[in-house]
Amino acid sequence: MVAVAGMLSFVAMLDMNIVNIALADVADGFHISAQTAQWAVLGYQLPLVALLLPAGRWLDAVGTRPAVLTAVAGFALGSVAAAAAPWAGALIAARVVQGAFGAVLFVLMPVLAMRSVRPQLRARVMSVPATLGPLGAVTGPALGGLLLDHFGWRAIFLVKLPVCLAAWLLARRHVPAGGVLRAPGRAELADAGLIGGSVAAVLLGLTLSADSVAWLLLAAPALPLVLWWLRRGGGRPVLAVLRENRTAGLNTAVLAVAAAFAVVHYLLALHLQRDEAESATATGLTILCFPLAMGIGGPLGGRLADRFGARSTATAGVALTAFGFLLLVPLGDSWSLPDVAWRLALAGAGMGLYGGPTQTLVMSAATPATTATASSTVQLARSLGFTLGPALATASWSLGGPGAAGLHTGIGLAAAGACLAVVLLASHGRPAARTA
Repeated sequence: MVAVAGMLSFVAMLDMNIVNIALADVADGFHISAQTAQWAVLGYQLPLVALLLPAGRWLDAVGTRPAVLTAVAGFALGSVAAAAAPWAGALIAARVVQGAFGAVLFVLMPVLAMRSVRPQLRARVMSVPATLGPLGAVTGPALGGLLLDHFGWRAIFLVKLPVCLAAWLLARRHVPAGGVLRAPGRAELADAGLIGGSVAAVLLGLTLSADSVAWLLLAAPALPLVLWWLRRGGGRPVLAVLRENRTAGLNTAVLAVAAAFAVVHYLLALHLQRDEAESATATGLTILCFPLAMGIGGPLGGRLADRFGARSTATAGVALTAFGFLLLVPLGDSWSLPDVAWRLALAGAGMGLYGGPTQTLVMSAATPATTATASSTVQLARSLGFTLGPALATASWSLGGPGAAGLHTGIGLAAAGACLAVVLLASHGRPAARTA
């Protein structure tokens, strides 16, 4: 079950980024504009983010085994449909299907991992999906470029099938039987529409703000949509779980770190290739230092958390990430690639240490009846951070000014987000100060 959780985490996050590198080829192949081709990415991300919270409530009421088997099969079939799409509309529709099943996979990962071992080993088990997920996100563009050069853009959608097949077979054999599926109700679909509409409004406003700050007004409908959702039956149970488990601060920290990671990854790739004229290979190898260090730090973080406590390990890890980002703020033209690489490695090692312990804190606070809902909140925070990161990077680059000023603004914003996460994790679980 831990292997299944890790596999699902890797392929679901891989799919968030691997398609980005193929958008130009998709646009040329279907003779469509770059803006239309972008929906091959948004068609996956928007339903995924919109359905995470409704999927969590739905999974608390259905069987885990049939949900895993159905979600993996649906995700794989969506990948096949995307690879075989005869026109752009069919590709976007297939990506929407992938995003819908991907939301269920995201919620299931921590649930599978948590239920597979005794509580004393929970942190090191949680480090598996918490590490493999971001690794999938970072390695997506490199793997996508390799497939694009040798096999064409359709191969990008098929590369996940062997992993999906292995995960389905393992789940069929090892996930305990029991429970049945039911179709999502009208109320759950309405919740998904409200959440998706708010996220779409924010993404559009941030992305278009590169042309004019006035476009940020497009994000204005997000707040009333969220408030409307919170007043409905779907929002109140989620708020109750956050309140009773006292995990709102943890989820905010997860969102801040994920967004900071995405901002730095996006800006550094853009800066090295556009401003420093580095090759794609040199840029990729430099940025690869982050996931390599994270892969080393992830298992270590789980073991340290099981021995010394999840909160202290998570706080130390995110502090190391914040320190690495702060060291990148004064990035200048005189820096060599190794100067960037070791700072990224420092931040990556910290993110590896922090991931599993933080997810353990969230899941351990949940009751058996609300584990899927608790999982959906932390997965929404992480996915929302990864989704908003590039849009925040674009907005900060344009608002900060041309050249290095915009770069420093963006990386400074990422460092501030990581520092906020340090405060939130350090204060989690401490009793409130008494007033006289």
